Amino acid sequence: MTSAATELVHLEIAAGVATLTLDSPANRNALSTQLREELLRHLRDCAQDTEVRVLVLTHTGTVFCSGMDLREAEGAAPDEQGVNEFPEILQTIWQHPKPVIARVAGTARAGGIGIIAACDLAVAGASTTFAFSEVRIGVVPAVISVTVLPRVQPRAAQELFLTGETFDAERAAQIGLLTAAVPDDDLDAAVARYVAALAKGGPRALAATKVMLSARNGHMAEEFSEKSTLSASFFASEEAQEGMAAFGEKRPPAWVPSDG
Repeated sequence: MTSAATELVHLEIAAGVATLTLDSPANRNALSTQLREELLRHLRDCAQDTEVRVLVLTHTGTVFCSGMDLREAEGAAPDEQGVNEFPEILQTIWQHPKPVIARVAGTARAGGIGIIAACDLAVAGASTTFAFSEVRIGVVPAVISVTVLPRVQPRAAQELFLTGETFDAERAAQIGLLTAAVPDDDLDAAVARYVAALAKGGPRALAATKVMLSARNGHMAEEFSEKSTLSASFFASEEAQEGMAAFGEKRPPAWVPSDG
């Protein structure tokens, strides 16, 4: 059991609101093995806790979540890639019986955006930026596509998945990734308004409404299985290993054309 002093995901429950805080700022809240395990455990505990009415998923530091922990992924075989465990987190959020709100006050990249998309509501400060950075390190945004594609406009997904370019909170709201983009100083108030509105709904009615809204629930496990295989194979590929090494060394990967 991880002690409170060393845990990377904190759970606090007050007045029916469970706040889950990603707290690994030194690692840019990357999806390390420990963070994944703790987040999944807290999500499951909240699902069983009748006192919990609403979940708020937030973070410490300037990064909401940077995606998979590349230091763990570098050199790992396909069956050892953490991406194989990530779908369970996304599916647990998507199918959670309680409404889940993402409170985003910092950068989100790759898998972090998959988490945001899995939440029922997502609110971000205006200064927040996003990027589907997978292709730039030689991997495929396969697993997160299961939660992202139902939210995001198709043309926007085509552009942003393929280019890996950074986009801001205003555009994220325009394309459907966010429920709302608000001034940074208004973020907590906006989240509080949604929490108050959700708390007025009957617990069973909210859970049933979530099922009704998520027609893909019955196919999600199959989709995740297929996409996990694809993603893990790329994470372990020679191309991705070069991309991750280049990222760590702060240099362009070998496939980027030189100016010379």
